[in-house]
Amino acid sequence: MRFSVFQDSQIGARAINQDRMGYCYTSDALLLLLADGMGGHLQGEVAAALALQTMGALFQERAQPAIADPLQFLDELIFASHHELHRYRAVNRLPDAPRTTIVVCLIQQGHAWWAHCGDSRLYWLRNGQILARTRDHSHVERLIAQGRLSPAERMTHPDRNKLFNCLGAPTLPRVDKAVPVALKAGDQILLCSDGLWGSVPEHKLAYQLSSGELAKALSALISSAVVAGGKTGDNVTALAVTWQGEDLVLENKTLNTTSLPMGSVVTSIQTAGHADFDASKPEQAIDTSMIDRAIAEMRVTLAKTEST
Repeated sequence: MRFSVFQDSQIGARAINQDRMGYCYTSDALLLLLADGMGGHLQGEVAAALALQTMGALFQERAQPAIADPLQFLDELIFASHHELHRYRAVNRLPDAPRTTIVVCLIQQGHAWWAHCGDSRLYWLRNGQILARTRDHSHVERLIAQGRLSPAERMTHPDRNKLFNCLGAPTLPRVDKAVPVALKAGDQILLCSDGLWGSVPEHKLAYQLSSGELAKALSALISSAVVAGGKTGDNVTALAVTWQGEDLVLENKTLNTTSLPMGSVVTSIQTAGHADFDASKPEQAIDTSMIDRAIAEMRVTLAKTEST
C-alpha cells in the first residue's frame, strides 16, 4: 500500500481538548480512528482515549496482516470500546460511563470500509468532489431526513448538539456501516470532529483538501475552523489520507508499507496518559478475551432486539 497521512488537533476556545485521533497499519491494512469525547458527561477525553486504545489493541491482534472480515471487525471495534467504557466506570466507581463519538475506517486491498456512532464524520473525496459522507446520529439530522427541518437550519437549531447515539451510553450503540468502496489513486478519506465540519462549509472543505499537499491543506482547514469558531469554538480535529494505490506516487511524504516486516504494526495512537487510567494496572489493562465475551453477549442482545 502507498498512502499519505496527516493528522492534527487544535483546542479551539475550550478549556481542554476532548478529541482524539490516530491510525495503525500493517503491510496490508490501514485503520483510521477519530473520537470526540462528549463534554456534557464525565471525562469525555478519557472516553475518547480509551476508545482509540481499545481499537488499536484489537487491530494489532487481528490484522494478520489483513483483517479477515472487515464488516464484522468494525462491529467488534465499536462494541469492544463501548464495553471498555463501562468497565472503566465500574473500576473507578463512577455514576456514569464517560461517553464519546467515534468514526472508524479500515482500508485494505484497495477498498475502504467505515462505521460511526455520533456526529464525528467521514468524507470520501475524489478530485475535489464529495462522493460520500456519514450521516450524523443527531436529532437535527433526523429532522432533516424526515423533511421537518431545512439543511440550512442545521447549524442554528437549538438542538444541534443533541445526539441519540454514542459509545458509553446505558444502551448499546447503533453501528452504521457503509458498503465497501473501491479507491482510486488520488482519492482522499477525511475523518473529522464537528469542530471542523461545523465551522467550514462542505464545498470549501472539499476544494481546500484537494488543492495542495495533504499536510498543508489539512492544516489550513483546521486553522480556518478555529478562526471561524472564535471565542466559543469547539476542539477541531482531523485525520486524512490520500490513497496512492500500489505504485503511483502523488506526494513526497508517501508511506510504502511493502517494506514492513511480517507481523509489524505501526501506530500513532498514544498509550494511556490520564491520571485515572493506567493500562499497566491489571484491573485496568485491556483484556481482549473479556472483550470477545462482551461482543458475543452484545450480539445476542442485538439479535433479540431486532426480532421483537
